[in-house]
Amino acid sequence: MINFAIVGMGHIANKHIESIQKVEGANLYAICDTNSDRLELDLPGVKKYTDLNVMLSENEDIHVVNICVPSGLHARLTKVVADHKRHIIVEKPMSLKLEDSEEMIKVAQENNIKLAVVHPNRFRPAVQKLKAELEKGSFGKLSHANATVRWNRGQAYYDQADWRGTKEFDGGVLMNQAIHDLDLMLWLMGPVESVQAMAATRLRKIETEDVAAAVVQFKSGALGVIEAATTIYPKNLEESISVFGETASVKISGRTANYIETWDIEGVSEEEAASLKEEVSKDPFGTPGHQCIIEDMVHAVKEDREPIVTGEDGIAPVKLILSILESAETGKKVFIQ
Repeated sequence: MINFAIVGMGHIANKHIESIQKVEGANLYAICDTNSDRLELDLPGVKKYTDLNVMLSENEDIHVVNICVPSGLHARLTKVVADHKRHIIVEKPMSLKLEDSEEMIKVAQENNIKLAVVHPNRFRPAVQKLKAELEKGSFGKLSHANATVRWNRGQAYYDQADWRGTKEFDGGVLMNQAIHDLDLMLWLMGPVESVQAMAATRLRKIETEDVAAAVVQFKSGALGVIEAATTIYPKNLEESISVFGETASVKISGRTANYIETWDIEGVSEEEAASLKEEVSKDPFGTPGHQCIIEDMVHAVKEDREPIVTGEDGIAPVKLILSILESAETGKKVFIQ
């Protein structure tokens, strides 16, 4: 068994608990939070701690630590866990600063541990099928891509905790919501060369942006358009990722980018496309992404290989988001190294 511990018992920790419990070969060994009230969960046999160092020092049997604390604390806790030579799964975003992300990768390498970043949308059935078609070359020369997040996060959402919407601990719509789709855009289209953007705080009383728009150019020469907002009234409207090329146009949409809206690929008949849409719609979420991440880490530890979503994968959308925000602040095109 691969023993997991979770640090940070907020909302997202529930997904990690459920995923660990469902994965064969994974065992929830311990949980940790500085707020002891959050440890009052019905988890028979699971050890509970309010101090991360104590938990790791007293339990050599812990193999992997899932970091689920506010984003601004990810780097600090990664260093603690890495110093104890335990493998790490860290929630998105990997961190809020480029130098912190680089340091996280460095300490993982120095301590010879595995570092995985939670980007669960990669595992959605529709996205997997789109990725496969791109790898086959079905699109020919790529024209452009779109990533759209039109969601609602009302003021009550940000008022749940004083760290929400802050620059130091949380970030805005790009780091919190749209990062899923920016990760997909990079995974599907490759690295970005430059970005021109605007961002604003229009409706929410927060330190960070609640709406942003950007145009990017990929190193391939293809273009990309990004729209992200938590200002949509009165509820989530759309999350979509679209890719357009010489011989294909595909759009994955719905409120949470799970359904195939458009599947026009040269050589694929309307009947075949309709059948694929129906197949995906029967199980649009597939195996939950968090569960896939946990399962992959179990195999990565046993097989001594890198996780599917590495620290290098995690740093890419952080770098893009910081470049978008820099462009929005300066009004200039930003080139990404």
